[in-house]
Amino acid sequence: MLARMELSEVYRALGKERFDELLGEVSMGSLRTYKLFDSFKVHARLGKLNRERLRKASPHLWERLQQGDEELARELAQGVLVSNIAFVVEVLDFLGIPHDGGGFFDKEGSAAEKLTEGWQQRVFEGFRARYPESLVLLYINHLGWELAKPGAPFVV
Repeated sequence: MLARMELSEVYRALGKERFDELLGEVSMGSLRTYKLFDSFKVHARLGKLNRERLRKASPHLWERLQQGDEELARELAQGVLVSNIAFVVEVLDFLGIPHDGGGFFDKEGSAAEKLTEGWQQRVFEGFRARYPESLVLLYINHLGWELAKPGAPFVV
């Protein structure tokens, strides 16, 4: 049986350049809307959080991910994904995963059943032309992680 992948592994597999792209996807307004701003700031270990400080903190954040900081990995993924909630909704609709209309779904329900053979490649091919590849790959891996799908990170 394959072990459950860790989110820090996903970032490492994506690489530093894609990680920097993902940091650029974080919206301070979305963090505030979803009441994640303070938590994100604490986990990023930033006294003040804005786009410029986040960009400048990239080397330090990357180093922590290299060391396997799972709390940071989860917080960063959540920040990127709530900043791109329309994309998340589109992917869930594409996969036929029932959700609340805002991208949130019952992780205990039937969502895992929708992740049939080849789902990662179908999502990648279906969305890579309209969204940054780094975002598509992060969400593919995050969705697998959330639904406890074992395996290695999906990266192309």
